[in-house]
Amino acid sequence: MSKKPGVQKVRKSRAQRLLRLILATFDPRAWAHFIKVMNFYNYNHLQEIRKAQVSRTANIAPNSGFANGQNVVIGENVTIGAYCQIWAGPEKARVVIGRDALFAPDVMVTATSYRYDEGAPVTDQAMDEADIEIGADCWIGRGATILAGTTLGEGCIVGAHAVVRGHFPPYSILVGMPARIVGQRKRFGA
Repeated sequence: MSKKPGVQKVRKSRAQRLLRLILATFDPRAWAHFIKVMNFYNYNHLQEIRKAQVSRTANIAPNSGFANGQNVVIGENVTIGAYCQIWAGPEKARVVIGRDALFAPDVMVTATSYRYDEGAPVTDQAMDEADIEIGADCWIGRGATILAGTTLGEGCIVGAHAVVRGHFPPYSILVGMPARIVGQRKRFGA
């Protein structure tokens, strides 16, 4: 019994994949998509992060996004995970992230919000801005949202998908929508 038909099938499959790859390099749709992705990356990541005050030791995922980078400060050894969005205010509201903070993927930090009670459409209404301060050694869980005016003290932990607004003392553990304190983290060396 010969294994040649199976081997020939595998070789044919590899050849077809290689041919598709070669042909794709000449497909104008692929190049148009590439240009679109690079433009988005430059506009939403590189251009804004160049305006921000970022420590050289920060580790920022290349698919994270920033708005109003001139009002963003990122401290030493901060890690910002994939698909995080850091939006400072267009005028004055700052986002300040302390050293050693850790952001899981999909975290949203926004220092602005539209008013909703002054008529329609909402995009014609004024925006409210307020600073956000995230203390040193804070851990922000996946999918959490940090809203305008929030202050997280040093060492706070924010649970996954929490919605945080307000002032929280150091080493608080926060969960929920809206976030509430459910415990205290032990201080290092204490």
